[in-house]
Amino acid sequence: MGVHPGEGRLIAQPQSAVPLAQSLQQLQQKIGIHFRDPGLLLEAVTHSSFANESPSISPRDNERLEYLGDAVLQLIAAEYLYKHHPGATEGELTQTRSAMVNTNTLAQLAEQLGLGDYLYLGKGIAKGGGRNLKSLLANAFEAVLGAVFLDAGYDAAYHYYLNRYRALPSPIRDENFKGRLQQVAQERFGETPVYDSEGARVGQHREYTSVVFAGAQPLGTGHGVSKQEAEQDAARAALESLLGSTTEAPAAKTAKTRSRRAPRKKRETPPSEPSPAEPSALETVPAEVVPLHAMAEEPVAPAPRSRQFGEPIE
Repeated sequence: MGVHPGEGRLIAQPQSAVPLAQSLQQLQQKIGIHFRDPGLLLEAVTHSSFANESPSISPRDNERLEYLGDAVLQLIAAEYLYKHHPGATEGELTQTRSAMVNTNTLAQLAEQLGLGDYLYLGKGIAKGGGRNLKSLLANAFEAVLGAVFLDAGYDAAYHYYLNRYRALPSPIRDENFKGRLQQVAQERFGETPVYDSEGARVGQHREYTSVVFAGAQPLGTGHGVSKQEAEQDAARAALESLLGSTTEAPAAKTAKTRSRRAPRKKRETPPSEPSPAEPSALETVPAEVVPLHAMAEEPVAPAPRSRQFGEPIE
């Protein structure tokens, strides 16, 4: 996409006017990725209303990148759940994925990033509170994910999404599986549980595996992006083994509590004036978080050369 002619112009932000190039640089720092093509990031944060009003600054809106980001997001969530919840049914996987990618979740991730401050909106939508509109924020988050995927690849997109997803508040994180297991283990075995945890780098991030023992007997294995999360997951697995269905797996628990009230988003046209019925991202109920498990690299056979975009079909 290259350098845009409006990079030196002043673009109205919520509380100040920031040169476009400086604004994009700030957003790259927040995302943690230096874009080889900053034009992709500009496209990702450009709403159609701004592109229509100021085509000389940003002639393309973010709808195509949103389309791509939605597909990449579905793959990230599906692959993660498939690999790390082998006991879940197809229905449970589908419901949990819906909770991971619904409008409420994505809007909270966008708000966590401060993405609304970097969106380029038409005057009417900006004046009408568009920066806090859930559907607009969710769409922009997907568009940025699509831009990250094109510029830096799948692993960077995976890291961009899941690093932020796991930082959301979660009742599951607050559940004290370790405390419950200690009580059960002392009652059954007369032993205090001991955790053996190891960390390893997977792609661009570090993940942990923990095995919990009662004496010499292994009770459960868990995974997580921190030692504490891996130990909590190991305790959860041990409780499931010892108590059966009384301890519900996070994937299934998340599905039951979130999927019914938070269906997959549909595109909405932002109103020109604030809508009292549309809550801001700050007012949404925190999304449930499925603990992040280690992604094991699996050898695959080399794929045949794929047809490139625009190449004629033989």
